[in-house]
Amino acid sequence: MAAPPDPLAWQLVGKRPGSTGWITVTTSTYRMPDGSQADWDLVEGPDIVAVLALTADGEVVLVRQFRPGPDAVLAELPGGIIDAGETPLDAGQRELLEETGYAGEAAVIGWLWRSASELRRQWVVVVTGARQVAEPDPGALEFLQVTTASLEDLRAHLRSGQLTDTAAGYRALDHLGRL
Repeated sequence: MAAPPDPLAWQLVGKRPGSTGWITVTTSTYRMPDGSQADWDLVEGPDIVAVLALTADGEVVLVRQFRPGPDAVLAELPGGIIDAGETPLDAGQRELLEETGYAGEAAVIGWLWRSASELRRQWVVVVTGARQVAEPDPGALEFLQVTTASLEDLRAHLRSGQLTDTAAGYRALDHLGRL
C-alpha cells in the first residue's frame, strides 16, 4: 500500500523551456496545496563538483576568478561540471588539476542541493596531502589565479559570504573535523 501524499507537496502541472547556455532554465507550473497554480523557474544541468584541497602545511587551495552573478572576482573552491560518464571523484580530481595544478588523496564525502530552485547536485570532494604536480591548465573562458589560505582564513572567508561554495566548504571542513 502506497503512503498517502504529503499535504505540503506541490503537483507538477506542466513545464516549458526557458533559456539555455551554461545552464538551462525551465519554467514549471505547479498546483499548490491550496489549489492555486504558480510558475517556478528551475535551473537544470549536469551535476557539479567542489573540491576542498588541503596541503600538508594545512593550507587550502583556492582559485580567484570573476563570477558574473555577483559581478566580482571571488576566491573559491576549485570545481566545475561533472562531464557525461565521469564520476564525481574523477571530476573533482580533474578540476583540481586543471584549475590549480594540484593533486593528492581524494575522496567524495557527499553531495548537497545547490539551491531550492536547482535540479542539479553539487558533489563535495576532499583532497588531503595536496601538492602542486603541474602547471594549471584551465579551459576556455576560465581566467584563474591560484592562491592558498590558512584554515583560519578559510573559515573567516566562509563566514563572509564572499564564496559561491559556502555550503560545500562547511561540509568539507566538518568532514575533516576542522570547523
